[in-house]
Amino acid sequence: MSREVESEVVQPVEAERERAAGKRRRGREMALQMLYQLDMGESTLQQVLHHFDPTDMVLAEREADSPSELPAPPPTFNLGTVKEAHEYARRLVEGTMARLDELDGMIREQADNWRLERMSAVDRNVLRLAVFELAFESDVPKRVVLDEGIELAKRFGSDQSGRFVNGILDGLLKKHHFAGRMS
Repeated sequence: MSREVESEVVQPVEAERERAAGKRRRGREMALQMLYQLDMGESTLQQVLHHFDPTDMVLAEREADSPSELPAPPPTFNLGTVKEAHEYARRLVEGTMARLDELDGMIREQADNWRLERMSAVDRNVLRLAVFELAFESDVPKRVVLDEGIELAKRFGSDQSGRFVNGILDGLLKKHHFAGRMS
């Protein structure tokens, strides 16, 4: 196969991987928001799943990225992509909540000198989400789960959240054998 033809074949595959990664990233952000709401005890799982509107999240980001005197930038995701991300978020939230005791046990075991209840709600839910993906979403590379968890913690948590989440997840990766590939 010529280099030109090979390049044409590889690019669509890489582009599809990037689209899938973007949907999953957005899905993780949505899932974190839903888990946070559940953790605050204000709603049931069914209420959160029913009332969470992913388009609100996209619109809020667009408003934050665009000064009011300028037109809003074009959306980074079309509605179909947002719906796919929301479906992934639902799967993550439902799976995390179904296995919450097991996930919390793994986090407690790894978090020396930290009670789960003392962790910030953001850090606790980033960890729950990431540990669920490590343990039960074997199609997602473990390195991706680790990196995404750290990025979520940095984006939504405190200045220390990224390092804290990294330490816990890295320790869990060393201690447990999770199915799937590393990268």
